[in-house]
Amino acid sequence: MTRAAVLPAVNAPLVVTDIDLPDPGPGQVRVRLAAAGVCHSDLSLATGTLRQPVPAVLGHEGAGTVVAVGDAVTGVAVGDRVVLNWAPSCGDCHFCGLAEPWLCANAGAAAVAPYARLASDGTELYPGLGTAAFAQETVVPATAVLPLPEGVPLAEAALLGCAVLTGYGAVHHAAAVRPGESVAVFGVGGVGLSVLQSARIAGAGAIVAVDVSPAKEELARAAGATDFVLASGDTAKHIRKLTGGYGADVAIECVGRADTIRTAWSATRRGGRTTVVGIGGKDDQVAFSALEIFYFGRTLSGCVYGNSDPAKDLPVLAEHVRAGRLDLSAMVTDRIGLDGIPGAFDAMRAGRGGRALVVF
Repeated sequence: MTRAAVLPAVNAPLVVTDIDLPDPGPGQVRVRLAAAGVCHSDLSLATGTLRQPVPAVLGHEGAGTVVAVGDAVTGVAVGDRVVLNWAPSCGDCHFCGLAEPWLCANAGAAAVAPYARLASDGTELYPGLGTAAFAQETVVPATAVLPLPEGVPLAEAALLGCAVLTGYGAVHHAAAVRPGESVAVFGVGGVGLSVLQSARIAGAGAIVAVDVSPAKEELARAAGATDFVLASGDTAKHIRKLTGGYGADVAIECVGRADTIRTAWSATRRGGRTTVVGIGGKDDQVAFSALEIFYFGRTLSGCVYGNSDPAKDLPVLAEHVRAGRLDLSAMVTDRIGLDGIPGAFDAMRAGRGGRALVVF
């Protein structure tokens, strides 16, 4: 039995209660969580913006220690420190064959199969995004854990599993930021803070952070922003002024709203790149004229999980942490328990804070 935050139904309040976890089966491992980050994707799952069978234990950004392994598990053993990988690639589908593991057609398979039960009445529970990190312990496929390199604090390592892989990948893979380029970052939450740090690591020139909250300026500048713009109807104009009148070479949108995507596009220079990381609703439509697509010659692209291969990128990120170039603790604005998750959701809705970390 273990303690978990359970989502009984879409848009229902989370309930912290006991659940029964089975022993790990063939190809599975049991992980005792050290910490789990509260990501905006968890809120999207709770509200139904992203599909997830319920009742479910949410949480997908986590790190901990392996406490049991099932049959046929190789590559990880009891006592290993690991980071959860909520999108493990199968290696066999069309996209994996194209060397695009972030688009794996089977990455979400674990999320639609029950993995545990409520201790009170035996109701089957589903693991949020296949990982169920809002719990003291979880059972996941062995492919959903990544060995954590030495020299990285275990609790803060949770952020590597989503925010940092996504933000780093958005800069280095999806947008391919080059030294000296100007970068505008829309949204200074957990992913946005990772994007800012990653843009600095990439050697970007002007790094402009944009947010609706003036309280985010200090966080943004500490992460690497050279300028801060308070979001308004003149945001694109302000960014052009800060970038020689042209607009940013690269704009990275971390909010997932049609109006923010549109603004990021307008703030990008002719021939520049607009990369969308934020996850929006299916009915939130973005409009462009046919003429402007031709005239501006910009590239608009989506970005899934940072277009990353976690097994390859995690060691790189760990080296940045050890060298002091990537500061995980600076991204954490609140350390909470399971009962603090609803408050963290409210903070995200209101645009407050960076990353809340559930510490067990």
